[in-house]
Amino acid sequence: MTDRYRIALAQLNPVMGDIAGNLEKARAARAQVMDADVIAFSELFIVGYSPEDLVLKPALQEDARAAVEELAKDTASGPAILMGTPWVDGGKLYNAVALLDGGKVAGLTFKHDLPNYGVFDEKRVFAAGPLPRPMMVRGVALGVPICEDIWVQGATDALAQLGAEILCVPNGSPFEAGKEDVRLKLAASRVHETGLPLLYLNQLGGQDEVVYDGASFVLNADQSIAVALPDWAPAVTITEWTRGSDRKWTCAPGDGNVVQDRSSQIYNAMVLGLRDYVNKNRFPGVVLGLSGGIDSAISAAVAVDALGADRVRCVMLPSRYTSRESLEDADACARMLGVVYETIPIERAVAALGETLAAPFAGTKADTTEENIQSRLRGVILMAISNKFGPMVLTTGNKSEMSVGYATLYGDMCGGYNVLKDIYKTEVFRLSHWRNQNSPAGALGPQGRVIPERIIEKPPSAELKPDQTDQDSLPPYNILDGILECLVEKECSFEETVAKGYDPATVKRIEHLLYISEYKRRQAPPGVKISPRNFGRDRRYPITNAFRDAR
Repeated sequence: MTDRYRIALAQLNPVMGDIAGNLEKARAARAQVMDADVIAFSELFIVGYSPEDLVLKPALQEDARAAVEELAKDTASGPAILMGTPWVDGGKLYNAVALLDGGKVAGLTFKHDLPNYGVFDEKRVFAAGPLPRPMMVRGVALGVPICEDIWVQGATDALAQLGAEILCVPNGSPFEAGKEDVRLKLAASRVHETGLPLLYLNQLGGQDEVVYDGASFVLNADQSIAVALPDWAPAVTITEWTRGSDRKWTCAPGDGNVVQDRSSQIYNAMVLGLRDYVNKNRFPGVVLGLSGGIDSAISAAVAVDALGADRVRCVMLPSRYTSRESLEDADACARMLGVVYETIPIERAVAALGETLAAPFAGTKADTTEENIQSRLRGVILMAISNKFGPMVLTTGNKSEMSVGYATLYGDMCGGYNVLKDIYKTEVFRLSHWRNQNSPAGALGPQGRVIPERIIEKPPSAELKPDQTDQDSLPPYNILDGILECLVEKECSFEETVAKGYDPATVKRIEHLLYISEYKRRQAPPGVKISPRNFGRDRRYPITNAFRDAR
C-alpha cells in the first residue's frame, strides 16, 4: 500500500467538437507530468463542455469513444488518466469519466445527478448513472463524482461509505460573478460531511455565451486550501499527497491564486468569452461602430485586450446629430487603443432613403422611425465591411437597454456577438473606470488608460435627434438598474420591488417594457454570461405574454 501519491490536474481549454485537437491537448498535458500517478481532465473534456444536442450525434459518440480508447493505449507506461467523455453503455448515453490505465479503459463512472436548470439541459441528452463507486487507481481508492454530483449530498456520501480515500471532481462549472466563493463553500461542506480531501478541477474557456474560469483548487480534510490554480489561464500541475498514520491523505501546499475583485473577474470573463468566440469560430477579427459613447468604447477595449489592436477595426458613422464631442472622443479612444479607425458619414444614405420613402411617408411627422433608419443604415455599413473583409460585427448594447427594448432591431443589434449583453449600464461605468486603472493579465491591449475620461463622464446619448439623452426616455440608470435587478435577477413581485423604495408608476412602466421587448431579445446576438440570470440561456420567457404583475 502506497503512502505517497501524485495527482496531476489539467485545467485546459478544449474546443467544442474538436476531438482530435482535444486528444492532442490531453497528450501534451500528460507529457508534462510523466512522474505523476494519474492525471485528471475536466468534464467531457474529449468533446468539450457543454455539447448540448451535438452529443446526441452517433458519429460524435463513436469518434469520442475511439479517441478515448486510442488515448488509453498511451497508459501502458506513465500516469493513468481520468478522462471526461460521453459514453454509450447498454443503449444509453452517459456523461462519464473513463479511467485509462495499463493500456486500456480500466474503469468507468457515470454522472448521477444531472442538472436541468439555468444553462444546463443534461436530462435532455444524458441518462442518469447509478450512485458512483470508488475507482482503484494505482493503489488508491478515488471517488470521482462529476460536477453536479457534489451539489447534492448523496453521491459523496455513497463514495465515502464505500471506501473512497480522495474525492476528485471534474467540472464544467460556468462563471458567474461571485461564484468562486459559492464553489468553495460547497466543496468545504462536502469535505466536512465525508471527512475526505477534495480536488475540484474546472474547465477553462469560452463556449458560445458561457465562460469557464478555471480556478480549480484542492481542499484538505480540515477544509484548508492546499492548492489553487489560476483564474482565466491554463495550468497543468502536480499535487503531492501523503498518507498519515491515521491512514488519511493530505495534500502538500502548492500553487496559490490571488483573489480578484468583482470588476477584474467580469472584465476577464468578457475578454476570454470574446477571444474564444472569435478564435474558435475562425473569424479574422472584429469590426464595431465607435460612436464616442461609453458602451462602444469599453467594447472596443475588451476587443483589443482579447484579440490585439491589429484585429480590431473601428468605424465612426456620424450623422447630422453626431456632436463634435463624440467625434473627438471616438478619435481619441481609437488612438489610445491603437486600432484601425475610419469615418464613414451616413448623411447621404439617410437622405437617399428619405427620398425613397417620401411618398409612403407623406403627411406624417418624423418620429422614432427616422431615428431607427439611422441605426439600421449603420448596421448595413458594418455588415458590408464584415461581408467584404471577414471580421465579425461586434454589437455594443448593454443589459439595461436590452431589458427595456432601448435598441434597434437590425440596427445597433446587428452583429455576431456582444460582450455587454449581460452587463447593466451602471456596471459599464464601473468597468470603464476599472480598465483605465488596470490591465488584466494576458491582455493584448495597452497598459493604463484606454477610454477618454470625457466618454465616461458625459450623459449617455444615442444621438439620433437634436439634444437627445438616454434619460429622455428612461429613468436614471441607477434607478432603472435597481428595478431591473429586482425584476430580472431576483424575480421580485411588483409589490416587493415598490417596497424597496421605487416609484410604483415607474416600476409598472419598466415591467411592461421588459415584457414587450422579449421579441427583440430573441433576435439578439449571443453574449458573455456574467450573472445568474442572463437573457437567453437562463431567463426563458415567452414572446407572446399578456401577464402583468403590476395591475
